[in-house]
Amino acid sequence: MDETALKRLVENIRIDKEHIVFYFRCPKTHRLIKSELPFEPYSGKIEFTWQELLLHPIDSYNRYYHTPIIIYDQKNEETILKKAFERVADQFLWDEPQGRYICIER
Repeated sequence: MDETALKRLVENIRIDKEHIVFYFRCPKTHRLIKSELPFEPYSGKIEFTWQELLLHPIDSYNRYYHTPIIIYDQKNEETILKKAFERVADQFLWDEPQGRYICIER
């Protein structure tokens, strides 16, 4: 999967507390394809003790909900961009001469 080509497809990303929505724009047909994922605030594991939650609830909340998410990272294989594209990959094909993904015409 060519990540540079994936980044070029992204027209917009919308993030709320429940979902991350990617809008991929086909460079050939200009068709907009939506991919929706459940919001995952952090791909790692955040652990709290009961003491932390009881004594520092605001700090615990901020640590969980304000941990940055990774949309795209060259060093990380499991990016949200890849996950979003995998959900709609059946609507695209690889255009070898142009080095890009394009929509399957229907």
